[in-house]
Amino acid sequence: MEDEGVVIDRAELEEIVSRWDTGMRKAAANDVGDRLELLNAAMVRKKMARQAESFSLEEDPAAYWIYFFQLQSMQRRAVFDHYMATLEIPDMSALAQERYITEKDKFALVPETRESSHILLKCPPGCDREPLKPQAQEMLEKLRNGADFEEMVAAYSQDPGTKARKGSLNRAIEFGQAGITPHYSAGVFEIEEVGGYSDIVQTEFGLHLIRLDGIHESYYRPYEEVRAVIIESLEGEYTKLAGKEFQASFRVTDEVRIDGVAMEEILQQYKTAQ
Repeated sequence: MEDEGVVIDRAELEEIVSRWDTGMRKAAANDVGDRLELLNAAMVRKKMARQAESFSLEEDPAAYWIYFFQLQSMQRRAVFDHYMATLEIPDMSALAQERYITEKDKFALVPETRESSHILLKCPPGCDREPLKPQAQEMLEKLRNGADFEEMVAAYSQDPGTKARKGSLNRAIEFGQAGITPHYSAGVFEIEEVGGYSDIVQTEFGLHLIRLDGIHESYYRPYEEVRAVIIESLEGEYTKLAGKEFQASFRVTDEVRIDGVAMEEILQQYKTAQ
């Protein structure tokens, strides 16, 4: 393509087309109108880029410096991205086995989880809870003395979701698990044995009587099960450090020469009074 002295040659067009998504390529291949629109967009970008090259420090310093630093930023990004894309990452297998031993909790620990059921006396923020506390305490004492939990759920619980499941939360939770009210989670993990009950637990939903239904002990996944995750983490560490070191390699060297007089002249206006 050539228009007003702006040329898109075959190699450039092939690269442009390769960057289109599948739908755009199909449209250009099968519909002349769509093809022209896409080619027009490519030509607009190139013509505008050529226009930017005409910015002059003498004629329009503001536009010139905006272009200068944006171009410099893009060039820096291109160099950095190319380095990272061609970075050779060493085999991390041996180090991964070592990390499995030294950071086993981080990579392999499956924490204890607990199953629970509850009775909720609903009392959202702003509700007076004092009248409910004696009722909740009386219910708790009855449960600890052998009252039927499921019958009390049916009679008293005001949580429709769990009430339909005889009080069951219907999932095992970790201590402090996101998405679970912290006081509820703490209440579950304070119960000493399966079948036992928490003290009255208050949350933003109201008053809870919690029963511990099951404990799934913590354990460690075997190395082979977490090997890929450890290697991915090590490769991430390696590439991050390599990127920092690459950028640091362009820092000022001992051979730098600085015009101190000019530096002082430029910065003089920004000095603060002593």
